[in-house]
Amino acid sequence: MSIVIIRNDGKTDLWKAALLRQDSTVKVYDHREDHPREAITMALIWKHPKGSLRPYPNLKCIASAGAGVDFIFEDPEAPTHLPITRVVDPYLASDMSEHVLAVILGELKHLYAYKAQQLAGHWQPRSYARIQDVTVGVMGLGELGALTAKDLARVGFRVLGWSRTQKDIPGVSCFHGEAGQREFLSKANMLVCLLPLTPETTGILNREVFARLPKGAYVVNVARGGHLVDVDLLEQIDAGHLSGACLDVYHQEPLPKGHPFWKHPKIMMTPHYASVSDTHSVVPQILENYHRLSSGKELLHQVDKDKGY
Repeated sequence: MSIVIIRNDGKTDLWKAALLRQDSTVKVYDHREDHPREAITMALIWKHPKGSLRPYPNLKCIASAGAGVDFIFEDPEAPTHLPITRVVDPYLASDMSEHVLAVILGELKHLYAYKAQQLAGHWQPRSYARIQDVTVGVMGLGELGALTAKDLARVGFRVLGWSRTQKDIPGVSCFHGEAGQREFLSKANMLVCLLPLTPETTGILNREVFARLPKGAYVVNVARGGHLVDVDLLEQIDAGHLSGACLDVYHQEPLPKGHPFWKHPKIMMTPHYASVSDTHSVVPQILENYHRLSSGKELLHQVDKDKGY
């Protein structure tokens, strides 16, 4: 039994070393090196090249190295009849919460606008809102969304949450389903997307949803690029209905140089780094699943394939 690491982000060596530090008895291979493909039982992957899982006849588990698994379902050649696992890491949630708070405070106090004014040589003080005057709506109340919503509420924001099914989070007014979405959107001065990417949520950040937000609302997408209809966001910002957006995820990464997001004065971009799996906290659960796989035990953090997360 062996593990193969399949990534295309230059971090394969980092993950291989982290696995071996924790358990030097495990055989771990980089998919780009010569390795016995018939011996591979677990594939540890992150945004793998499509079709790269096909050569492993004895594969028994596909393990995402992050919280997301949408990229696995997007690979038409991935053997999705196998169990799929994901990472559940407290640092992912806390890192995401900190990022979202920083983004919202930056917009609240006009830091992005002031930077643009600085570069243009303009001196223009702007009136600002206070935390208690702002309602933040968080779409998606899984591990990351729930903690983000709770942390925002602790700081003093009015916080709304929306999810597919009913949730109960202290300090957060929760809505669910299509029936609850309209009221949720109508009250959100800032909209944060932390939904899983599924066929049902693909393109959910669209013209119809934006139109239901209050005029001047701000959009933060830290989930997946597939949630956003790019042209609808640009249209609603340029029309003056939305005040702007901060994006961490995109349909194509890195974002192509000619994309209008790059130079738009009201769009803040970060390079998909709001929350990143930490090898020190994640590797132990990956190895636990590897040993469970070898002994026939139930795996931790399995993905519900019907839900897509």
